[in-house]
Amino acid sequence: MGKKQKVEAVTPMNEDFARWYTDVISKTELVDYSPVKGFMVIRPYGYAIWENIQKEYDKRFKETGHQNMYFPLLIPESLLKKEAEHVEGFAPEVAWVTHGGGKELAERLCIRPTSETIICSMYSKWLNTYRQLPFKYNQWCSVVRWEKTTRPFLRTSEFLWQEGHTLHETYDEAQEETMQMLDIYRDVAEEYLAIPMVVGKKSEKEKFAGAYSTYTMEALMHDGQALQSGTSHNLGQHFTKAFEISYLDRENNQANPYHTSWGISTRLIGAIIMVHGDDNGLVLPPKIAPTQLVIIPIAQHKEGVLDAAYEIKNSLKEKFRVELDDMDGYTPGWKFNQWEMKGVPIRLEIGPRDIEEGQCILARRDTGEKVQVSLEDLATTIEKLLDEIQDNMYQKALNMREQKTSIAEDMNEFKDNLTKNPGFIKAMWCGSRECEDKIKDETGATLRCVPFEQEVIGDGTCVCCREKANDMAYFARAY
Repeated sequence: MGKKQKVEAVTPMNEDFARWYTDVISKTELVDYSPVKGFMVIRPYGYAIWENIQKEYDKRFKETGHQNMYFPLLIPESLLKKEAEHVEGFAPEVAWVTHGGGKELAERLCIRPTSETIICSMYSKWLNTYRQLPFKYNQWCSVVRWEKTTRPFLRTSEFLWQEGHTLHETYDEAQEETMQMLDIYRDVAEEYLAIPMVVGKKSEKEKFAGAYSTYTMEALMHDGQALQSGTSHNLGQHFTKAFEISYLDRENNQANPYHTSWGISTRLIGAIIMVHGDDNGLVLPPKIAPTQLVIIPIAQHKEGVLDAAYEIKNSLKEKFRVELDDMDGYTPGWKFNQWEMKGVPIRLEIGPRDIEEGQCILARRDTGEKVQVSLEDLATTIEKLLDEIQDNMYQKALNMREQKTSIAEDMNEFKDNLTKNPGFIKAMWCGSRECEDKIKDETGATLRCVPFEQEVIGDGTCVCCREKANDMAYFARAY
């Protein structure tokens, strides 16, 4: 039986972006579909990406004084109902447990769609005095939201995430926490995931159910659709009053603390795929790639080739995440294509002639460029190359976003831009729910955020009603 020659190609993204995405996540074995509709199985390669993302965020959380905890998966219905706005916002997505051990439960239990209610019930038991504040806790877990339409990583009925929940003495302290966590989200997303983010405040319509204010980071995908990639909420005293969380303040009076929550999820993996991927598959940023370098021996059956390849791997494995592909029955070309599809940042090729000349070939995944490198300079060259790839991927994603960002002064221009150049549209907004709803109804685009960095578009009037507007907002169709 001959060697396997070709890797099955993915659908070109310009032909069918949804099919391209499905091809990529399945052919690279990131996920598989479970027997329950809307629930995904994250396979080792996909989970390794999540672990690398999780590791960096968790480090930042702990550096800012947060501790990890774990709260129950099941929440009594009575707790969920304590904050009316919150339960109304999540009711359509809640999954319920009604029986346990074959018997009907006296009270329904919801599978957590988020944990504000169960966490606040515990905070009300633990908090007694201002001296205990702030509470700065986080949990890594999964949540269930019964989605009608699902797509792995982007929107699934169960997904992995973290949710931080903090308590503070004052509104200003809570607001400082809210913004600090948004900054951490953006910093890691841009530095490690190489994804440029637009950050800003959500509208009243789009804010988290029960929040005083919600802040977001938004990324733009290859197909021009936005992806909400992380949110941070100042919850004010909504939950702390509803759950009777109080303490003796500095004047020896009973007071309710101020509350924040914030979260990112495995949706970030979907963002990585759709921001950086190409028609050959994944393109992974070196800082979060499970494998940063793959070694492909050429003519590995010849004496000394595999020995040299393993010697290189052993010399590099302490500094980089390295794999060596010595599978039999596959041509080097097949292996090149397979690891290219998996998005590994650098491929190292070495054969008999290379060994004789004391060199190897390095191929970049982001540009396809190949360079000959002396084995003596290998570690230094790889380190430099990984940094270059990381920086290039960020700049390429930024350029893509800028090319797909347009300005609209009226609805005709708004609709024309969405048709000709789908992406972010910057437009003035009067702040009214009526205009926000009308824009969505007529175009399918939602208000992604009011950015912190403001500018005046045209004559400063609302893109929809043409009345005077104080804010510029980002609009886009979104996942």
